[in-house]
Amino acid sequence: MRKKLVLLLMAAAVFSWGCSKKEPDHLVLVEGGTAIAVSTVATREAPAIEDFYIGKYEITQEEWTKVMGSNPSAFKGRHLPVDSVSWYDSIEYCNRRSEKEGLIPYYKIEKQNPDPENICDHDDIRWTVTTVEGANGYRLPTEAEWTYAAGGGSKSQKYIYSGSSDEEETVWYWRNAGKEYLKGDWYWPDIEANQNQTHPVGSKKANELGIFDMSGNVREWCFDWYQDAAIPNGFYRVWKGGGWVGDVTSCRISYRGKFEPNGIGADMGLRVCRDRG
Repeated sequence: MRKKLVLLLMAAAVFSWGCSKKEPDHLVLVEGGTAIAVSTVATREAPAIEDFYIGKYEITQEEWTKVMGSNPSAFKGRHLPVDSVSWYDSIEYCNRRSEKEGLIPYYKIEKQNPDPENICDHDDIRWTVTTVEGANGYRLPTEAEWTYAAGGGSKSQKYIYSGSSDEEETVWYWRNAGKEYLKGDWYWPDIEANQNQTHPVGSKKANELGIFDMSGNVREWCFDWYQDAAIPNGFYRVWKGGGWVGDVTSCRISYRGKFEPNGIGADMGLRVCRDRG
């Protein structure tokens, strides 16, 4: 009888521990698979993706300010995505948020040591950033992970944009991000007069995995260097997803964007990941 009681208590403890490991409500589990090809280089194979978590939403200004203590965004609002952040800002945010939540920071940041891989003449920062083995903290997605998650992962319906092939269902871009729907050609004075800007995260339709705004609103930094047949490794970092000021073409899942690591813009934000662990 005593042995049965001990076994029952052990089973209850295991069940309780399992229930207490609740998935973070701001992250979505992406079950692994084979990524969509992420490069125009024909010889590059689509990599295998391990299970990982990715943000349900783009990082909001409220989230950013709680961690960083200030808000650099051009358009202010608690539930708007943070904008005007560089790749370096995003890396630092990941580490600071990890520390704040008791996680092991994912990156080792050496601010005094210029990155030998960085050949960008326009980058005046050039921190050396490497990953920490076994860390469970926040990080930027790789380009392959971002593309796989945006495409719906193992539940993909092969949409053009994340969640739909109809841009008006899922995308904030230059035509629909202001007071009125703009027609004709892209023209900055018209966009400015139309008061185009970012919109609260989660305002459009989610994709197959329940992830919002992976097409449009703000461009999202990835960890990778941008590389193709014409551009060498070490000059640009990858961004994905397009934003409120750009054309709908750049909001396609397949589109590959590039920007200097120290670059900022009113349509430049981020989304975080974590290893499943």
